[in-house]
Amino acid sequence: MPSPIVDDALWAEIEPLLPKKRRRKRHAGRKPLCNRRALSGILFVLQSGIPWEMLPQEMGCGSGMTCWRRLRHWQHRGVWDRLHRILLGKLRGAERLDFSRTIADSSTIRAVGAGKKLDRTQPIAVVRAASTTFSRMRKAFR
Repeated sequence: MPSPIVDDALWAEIEPLLPKKRRRKRHAGRKPLCNRRALSGILFVLQSGIPWEMLPQEMGCGSGMTCWRRLRHWQHRGVWDRLHRILLGKLRGAERLDFSRTIADSSTIRAVGAGKKLDRTQPIAVVRAASTTFSRMRKAFR
């Protein structure tokens, strides 16, 4: 059996960040997929690059749509930002980050001075060409 995508030590860090979902008492429906399985499905799709619909059912991670909804919900709740900060803090504390390979791209860093403002693009009006077969002038009758 392959090793799990999320090991126990990492799961212990992630689990407190995930929102708890309460089940309704009336019309409860199916039990929701546990967060650890959904996270495994999300990480598998993001790592492999397969479409959400192609998530293998044999993995036990639920459907791709379930994992996608969970990803979207956690994104709206700010789970990924908090997790990113926590993991970066732990890596910095363990001195496991190598900043010698860091690249700063201008698309991710805001220019404070903002440089010279560009002018708006002037609109181009549609001008019809003169017709060679039709004339708007009145014809003279004899």
